[in-house]
Amino acid sequence: MAKRVLIKFSGEALANEDGHGIDSKILKFIASEIKPLVEAGVEVGLVVGGGNIIRGVNASKEGIIRRSSGDYMGMLATVINAIALQEALEHFGLKARVQSAIKMAEICEPFIMRRAIRHLEKGRVVIFAAGTGNPFFTTDTAATLRAVEIGAEMIIKATKVDGVYDKDPHKYPTAKKLPHLTYDEALQDNIKVMDDTAIALAKDNQLPIIVCNMFEKGNLYDIIVNNNYSKCSIVSDTRSENET
Repeated sequence: MAKRVLIKFSGEALANEDGHGIDSKILKFIASEIKPLVEAGVEVGLVVGGGNIIRGVNASKEGIIRRSSGDYMGMLATVINAIALQEALEHFGLKARVQSAIKMAEICEPFIMRRAIRHLEKGRVVIFAAGTGNPFFTTDTAATLRAVEIGAEMIIKATKVDGVYDKDPHKYPTAKKLPHLTYDEALQDNIKVMDDTAIALAKDNQLPIIVCNMFEKGNLYDIIVNNNYSKCSIVSDTRSENET
């Protein structure tokens, strides 16, 4: 069983059927998946994107809004999602803290690494918001950075598919699942795991990246607590004896 993990959700995963806003049913589902992990003794950090509200690259594409300002708008969106996740977790009886890379004293804590680790040690879920606090960096990179900082044993990218494929499985029926990739293989142009900066940071710190389907009930528990990697893909330079 992994002792400390960081789980990355996309903002789009929280969206309603129209692709926007926050769906309370999804919040409940995520909280119900996190609760067994905490009860099993796993220390859980979370990062969530903001694409269900606004994406910096989209906000700036017409040239009216500068890319840096668009990215800050996206960081604010992640704080909104983080607060929603905090509320959902507390609704399920868990203790949670939001730490933001941008100071917002009235609604959440600033990111302080030692305080975050202390929260985790006390069994609190820590939700890291506002990305890295800098424009031009994705929440994938922020998730990897936070995972390294808190000493997580793995980073889990919770997606809508059960792993990494050689091409988009939603478009190509012949797409082949790749159960294990090295970091260098994950950096190939046709493989979409995380952005290159996030993968390079994971490689430098030998942090395994697990890609799995967030919507399959019990999947996170199976991976983190039971060490069952049969329904996911792993990016690392070494194979685990538990990989199947």
